[in-house]
Amino acid sequence: MPHNTDLISLIAVGLGIAFLLGLLAQKLRLSPLVGYLLAGIVVGPYTPGFSADQDLANQLSEIGVMLLMFGVGLHFSLKELMEVRAIAFIGAISRIVLITALGWLLAWFFHLPDGVGIMLGLALSIASTVVLLRTLEEYRLLDNKIGRIAIGWVVVEDLAMVLALVLLPALASALGGQDTTGATANSGSVGNAMLVTFGKVGAFIAMMLLVGRRVIPWLLERVAGTGSRELFTLCVLAVAMGVAYGAAAMFDVSFALGSFFAGMLLHESEFGQKAASDSLPLRDAFAVLFFVAVGMLFDPAVLIEQPLQVLGTFLIIVLVKAWLTYFIVRRFGYSKSKAVLVAVSLAQIGEFSFILAGLGVSLKILPQDTHDLILAGALLSIIFNPFIFSFFYRRHKDALTAKPIDNAPLQPDGDGAYRVPEDTGDHTIVVGYGRVGSHLAGLLQQQGVTVVVIEEDDDRVRAARLAGIVTVRGNTASEPVLLEARPETAQLAVFAIPRALEAGEAIARLRALNPSITVLARAHSEGEVRHLLQHGADGAVLAERELAHSLNEMIMATPPYRGLRSKPAAGG
Repeated sequence: MPHNTDLISLIAVGLGIAFLLGLLAQKLRLSPLVGYLLAGIVVGPYTPGFSADQDLANQLSEIGVMLLMFGVGLHFSLKELMEVRAIAFIGAISRIVLITALGWLLAWFFHLPDGVGIMLGLALSIASTVVLLRTLEEYRLLDNKIGRIAIGWVVVEDLAMVLALVLLPALASALGGQDTTGATANSGSVGNAMLVTFGKVGAFIAMMLLVGRRVIPWLLERVAGTGSRELFTLCVLAVAMGVAYGAAAMFDVSFALGSFFAGMLLHESEFGQKAASDSLPLRDAFAVLFFVAVGMLFDPAVLIEQPLQVLGTFLIIVLVKAWLTYFIVRRFGYSKSKAVLVAVSLAQIGEFSFILAGLGVSLKILPQDTHDLILAGALLSIIFNPFIFSFFYRRHKDALTAKPIDNAPLQPDGDGAYRVPEDTGDHTIVVGYGRVGSHLAGLLQQQGVTVVVIEEDDDRVRAARLAGIVTVRGNTASEPVLLEARPETAQLAVFAIPRALEAGEAIARLRALNPSITVLARAHSEGEVRHLLQHGADGAVLAERELAHSLNEMIMATPPYRGLRSKPAAGG
């Protein structure tokens, strides 16, 4: 049996190098995306040494696109978008139109086809959701008005790009690319192609709303009832991939739109969170392969052959986009500090830009050298964005905590409304608001205990806050997140999350911050119990053991066994 297959080589070498370079990027306080893209360059055809199979990489990247869009749909919150709908819709669409127009002007100036300019402008106009969320979480701005505006803005951009991905094949011939729908470049046939495309998309959406909204939750409920975690995870992935494939096969709709709708429908069901958590590992793995595949398409020679064009692309992303965003946010009446931080947080491009650029090349609208310019601009913007944001955050940090002096229509009086009050003390920290943590927090509340929850999942954060519990959003492994819960004045901490390794590291850090705090944790094996105790927990509850004790107590309370309670054990 041969072991040196192209697929295994691509996955093994690609993921291995992506891990090493992603870890290095993390250590350098950069986005891991930088490492993943550099890994693709290393294994790509434009650098010496190992060269992975590009066709296989492209196929794997399609799976990555499906799962990325599935994740976007799973976390799509119409309610949060509506809170900032005015600035998000007007701001995002205005910036897309203006940057796309700028791309068209640049193409005209350099005597390039109109389609090249439009594709270039579209790719440069949108920000990376992955990079944005990482930045906002690091600086604890997810619950700030800055975070809500930026997230709403990027969600609208994502939705606009989903629409663009649907329409581009129909418009390919008009943009100077390859005809994929039978349309020619005249306006009548292009209009007909667009009508046909909208009709297919409409039919797909109607089917998903009428059938998918009922069938998918029903199917998940039945599979969840089997009690098999692997079957549930397999069902989630089958739904994501199956809907995407069915959308393409039956309605000629892009994989991206199909998987996005599958995620949206799962988000509305009661199993949405379980689906998100169970599919996350595989989704992350294929997302990494997607970025590796994108890196493989990049020719580093463009940095030497076209330095001025690369610099110009970078400046459009960082300066022009930031200035336009700042101007729009200020026009809505927000303070200078908020406008600056929203602007710099969105001054980068990422995953959707790669998807658009790849589609442009496949449709023969975008030449390879322009594609390389987009990738170069993305790499540089992702590398420099954390440093730029850090610089402006330090300059405007004090203004964010000051009382607002502007009269913006959506400006809340309390950007820190969800922060733990400074006078909080003698409280209990509950890490995790899942099935165990939510019940525990509720019981403690009923007994008059002051509770502070730490939770990273958006929907669970909202649920905890609706229950009147002060909640810190984020991962407890992050020290800023832990510090926000004011552990130095807490009496007790309970780790209700099922991830013992992560809990152990957080317990050790918590113990260093407050040596006198009592720490309890949840475990699922004797090994996890030992791990938690070794890292500073005062007690670890083994769920299965406690369940057995509880069932034993209930059995002994029933009439047939009530008299056995006082009998000594055999051999005693």
